[in-house]
Amino acid sequence: MTDIAAQTKIEDIKPPRSQWFDVWAQFKTHRGAVIGMWFFIFITLLVVIGPYLWTLDANFIDIRAKNQGPSLAHPMGTDQLGRDAFSQVLAGGQVSLSVGVVAMLLALFLGTLVGILAGYFKRIDGLLMRFTDLFLALPLLPLLLVMVMLFRDSLRGLFGPETGIFILIVFAIGITSWMNTARIVRGEVLALKEQEFVLAARSIGTPPYRMILRHILPNVMSPIMVSATLGIANAIITESALSFLGLGFPSDFPTWGRLLFDSTNFMTLSPERVIYPGLAISLTVLSVNYMGDGLRDALDPRIRGR
Repeated sequence: MTDIAAQTKIEDIKPPRSQWFDVWAQFKTHRGAVIGMWFFIFITLLVVIGPYLWTLDANFIDIRAKNQGPSLAHPMGTDQLGRDAFSQVLAGGQVSLSVGVVAMLLALFLGTLVGILAGYFKRIDGLLMRFTDLFLALPLLPLLLVMVMLFRDSLRGLFGPETGIFILIVFAIGITSWMNTARIVRGEVLALKEQEFVLAARSIGTPPYRMILRHILPNVMSPIMVSATLGIANAIITESALSFLGLGFPSDFPTWGRLLFDSTNFMTLSPERVIYPGLAISLTVLSVNYMGDGLRDALDPRIRGR
């Protein structure tokens, strides 16, 4: 009888819930973050799948249909060359989101690398942080403009006009956006170094690279994930600003910022041509920022434990 009761109690014991389940449960309580997540998924699916459903080429020129308003054939109207505005917004979204994601990954890699090395190795902490402060002190927009002007023609010659500009824009944004991530990660690493599990691993002779990969890096993923969401928004805005200034992609390779730049001369004739790409940029960045707010709250154990 005792064995049966003990077996029943063992069967009634539920396995502990995953930490990510608690994170998701807390994330769902942030209404803005959930709405932002679904909108970002929607806009991503729209720009990825949309061109396969709306098959009109974004660069197809029909002079007879130039500067038309919204209609069944052209839901967002046409531009001064008769190109379909809806197709251009879809194609521009693919480029803008690709630039945002790739530039964010580059900035996260650099920021995480510098932050972990500075926080873990005291000898190079001062050097890396002064290097980070130097980048923070630089005026980013003029620096981006100088980089684009210096390397645009050479990269176009090496990789072509589209791929070369994509590499240049991604590199320019990523190399100027890693500093905040580095400072945040460094602070987390400095706090983790004093934890008991790190001291215990160090006492048994764990080498530094294994300590970083197995004990330090998994415990700094929370601020890295928050920085990732905010990095996408920052990269999209920066690329749009460069394209709006005419220093981004060529006119036959649309992005949301390039569409804004090409539409400024026709604002009085067709104001919707400015509204559509502007709304796409604003709503996408807003949704990503809300996702970042929700992740920040969900990954904070003090808030998650309430």
